[in-house]
Amino acid sequence: MADLPTSNSSHLHRLPNQRWQIYAPQPQQAEQFAREIGLSPLLAQVLINRGIDTLTEVQGFVEPESLVLPQPMDEFPDLAVSVRLLREAIANGNKIAICGDYDADGMTSTALLLRALRALGAKVDYAIPSRMREGYGINDRIVEEFHSEGVALILTVDNGIAALGPVKRARELGVKVIITDHHDLPPQLPPADAILNPKLIAESSPYRGLAGVGVAYVLAISLAQSLQQVGGLVNPLLELFTLGTIADLAPLTGVNRRWVKRGLRLLPHSQLAGIQALIQVAGVQHGSAETPLIPNFKSPTQNSLKPEDIGFRLGPRINAVGRLADPQIVIELLTTDDRELALQRAMECEQINQRRQELCIEIEQEAIAWCEESSLNLQQERVLVVVRPGWHHGVIGIVASRLVERYGVPVFIGTFEDEADEDEGNKSKIVRGSARGIPEFNVFDGLNFCADLLTKFGGHKAAGGFSMPAENLAKFRSQLAVFANQCLQPEHLKPLVSVDVQADLSEINLELYRQIDALEPCGIENKAPVFWTPNVCITEQKIVGKGNHLKLTASQTGKVSASLQGIAWRWGEYFPLPRLVDIAYRLRENSFNGKISVQLELLGVRLATGEADSRPFVSGKAEFDFSDRTYACSLSRSGDRTELRIRNSVGQVLAVSPGQTTGLLGNSRENAREVDLSKPFFYSLIQAAKNALGI
Repeated sequence: MADLPTSNSSHLHRLPNQRWQIYAPQPQQAEQFAREIGLSPLLAQVLINRGIDTLTEVQGFVEPESLVLPQPMDEFPDLAVSVRLLREAIANGNKIAICGDYDADGMTSTALLLRALRALGAKVDYAIPSRMREGYGINDRIVEEFHSEGVALILTVDNGIAALGPVKRARELGVKVIITDHHDLPPQLPPADAILNPKLIAESSPYRGLAGVGVAYVLAISLAQSLQQVGGLVNPLLELFTLGTIADLAPLTGVNRRWVKRGLRLLPHSQLAGIQALIQVAGVQHGSAETPLIPNFKSPTQNSLKPEDIGFRLGPRINAVGRLADPQIVIELLTTDDRELALQRAMECEQINQRRQELCIEIEQEAIAWCEESSLNLQQERVLVVVRPGWHHGVIGIVASRLVERYGVPVFIGTFEDEADEDEGNKSKIVRGSARGIPEFNVFDGLNFCADLLTKFGGHKAAGGFSMPAENLAKFRSQLAVFANQCLQPEHLKPLVSVDVQADLSEINLELYRQIDALEPCGIENKAPVFWTPNVCITEQKIVGKGNHLKLTASQTGKVSASLQGIAWRWGEYFPLPRLVDIAYRLRENSFNGKISVQLELLGVRLATGEADSRPFVSGKAEFDFSDRTYACSLSRSGDRTELRIRNSVGQVLAVSPGQTTGLLGNSRENAREVDLSKPFFYSLIQAAKNALGI
């Protein structure tokens, strides 16, 4: 239709570019399993999806305290040596120095060991490298500074496993080194006196998934036990462990699941002034005290925080400091017992986090504008490289994640910085950046593929960081595209929405939401259940908040009609959604005026499928206006079927048969071409025609 506007017209519905992966339903097994365990069949299906399908397995999953764990000393080969070195340093009054990191894992690890070692009588201090000037990990400057201060033992946390040079330097200076880290192992391990890293133990070990703070916790508790001074230490350290583990996106399996579940119970009534203050300024509310018993299992803990309280409220406030300011603010927050100082530091975290949010929105908008204005062919390149001047590299990793959500491709984002050349006495331009991947793309392998162009890089499968001379940017972009084309197919280039089970909105209620507590803590490798409901009617929708969020009401008619409120974070650009859609969502608790209800948190939306598309047409003719143009529509017989025909002002006709996903478009049936009716323009045009005809 020559006079039709293009599909990106502001008059048309624009939907997230997504691919849905729905687990195969097993209704009979789920029903039987549900009867055995006393949970909803919907959640029984979720457990089956997670590979848990026997009563014994679900008992250990729901009640991880019932499992027998091996002793850490039997799992970590160097744990006994580490404890001995620390005991000797404490007994001899030697100085111990902790080298931490500026992310939430590194800062909670540092605070945890500071608290533990001070309580056990150690002379201990710490240092964290500058994110802006030095980047990640222990370096020669820190080693030499520690040595000049008389430090006898260096203890790294959440870093050090790849610090071959700095550890060699420490040994040359006669300083002992214990490395506690959880990152992937390099080809050559540094010559430390002891190394604690879960990557060095069996993959089947329940300790394998520990984050840096988890390794620090194991070391601190093992040391306290050896000194017979455990009393009063466990709970405060467990709170820090929980905060760091969730904020670092560590898998909530094995000991992480067991200890995080304990820690989440402790946090609402924290013994730590800093955590109390952080909870206060973040406005985190405790769980409901009206949670009913789930048959066959203990009641979910009342007044227990959820992982998302940390992941989306507490963790970002800590991480923001490491990204934009001095990590000492967080270390003081988490180590002080002075309530006034704790509140002061928590308020600083709040202000810094607000600045971080503003920067993220600003950079994201600039990045999107650049992408839209550039002649990018992501289907061809299969990776997005966006580098602009003036961006704060401390927050570009967050923006990279949002661009992955938007474009469905791996994202490498960077900014230009000046680097001093000590030999020449001048400055040169470098690119410093962050990367985020998709499931089928290994970020670290991609960076390694371009290693000849980079001055520094690191990371893992899902994320990484890099720097390079600015003149290498064009080669980097093309070389990365070569790698992306080797591992990605066109069908991979949409954000993945993994869906557990289909549900009617009438099944979504507080009882189901509270039963999900039996699956908590949910997070990495134990995702919160994702439900989906087809043919939902969006009856109300509006934009809310600074983050451009979409608030809506979803309704479903059937044997039992139901209507629920929903929120879709940062989906303002998709407003308004089509009236009839399929939705994928998680459940969240909403509290308003003392009333608690269940709210949908939308993760996915697509044009409605199934019943709504296969309703028979009835006869009629009509004219209607759509997108500032006038169309004529009618229902005509085509063989034994009724066909909807929509004619534009130049005589082109769109012919649509009920239940079909393609239609014919042209001046006559002989020269007509097939078009995809699920495209937003055609879908909206057809809905407008149906409305005009009253069908």
